[in-house]
Amino acid sequence: LAGLWTVFTLGGVGSKAAPQLEHCSPLANQSLLLLLVLANLTDAPDTPNPYRQAIMSFKSIQDSTAFSSSNPHAFQINFNSLYTALSEQQKSDQATLLLYMLLHQNGNVRTYVLARTDIENLV
Repeated sequence: LAGLWTVFTLGGVGSKAAPQLEHCSPLANQSLLLLLVLANLTDAPDTPNPYRQAIMSFKSIQDSTAFSSSNPHAFQINFNSLYTALSEQQKSDQATLLLYMLLHQNGNVRTYVLARTDIENLV
């Protein structure tokens, strides 16, 4: 799911308003929608959804703890850039849904957001 970062950086996402986003960077918009769909697919009886597992477990690049060898879907991302991109895209339904999903399913993101002093940017 290293493409999660691409969703926010491709085509200047994070610097344009939502209506412009859909017209100026349709690939980024469609990528975000695809990510949301894949992450919300139901788990198979014998295997969990790998996209949901990745969303639930990614860490900050500043996190010094090692990855768990039991989670092959683990990756790292710059939480500051992610927070900035999500803050600037809160007029977009897709970005708001991604933020909601991250806050509820990824404890690392939730801890980071709650520790921020400028949380009013999201609200």
